[in-house]
Amino acid sequence: GVGPSDASPDEGVVEDLPLIDEKAVEQLTEGLVSYYLPDLQRSKSALQELTQNQVVLLETLEQEISKFRECNSILDLDALFSEAKHYHNKLVNIRNEMMMLHEKTSKLKVSVI
Repeated sequence: GVGPSDASPDEGVVEDLPLIDEKAVEQLTEGLVSYYLPDLQRSKSALQELTQNQVVLLETLEQEISKFRECNSILDLDALFSEAKHYHNKLVNIRNEMMMLHEKTSKLKVSVI
């Protein structure tokens, strides 16, 4: 026959539920929202402020990075100028040596003739 195990577990549940008062649900929802909404709005504005601050910070960091890049390029230019000065001095010395050798060869030619 039909035993207690054959009955559906949901059987009779609908009759056990009380009638839901739509007005009460609406009031409870409004109460819940009004309780949490101010905190959520404060959190939202704090997050917006944080995001704006992060944008400003990122822009500042980009500016600082570009300053460092400029400094590095200035240092590179400085090294280039000192290297150019070094080679200029070498050229001046070679020119002086060539002039001295020219004078010596001129004197040798005069003494040979």
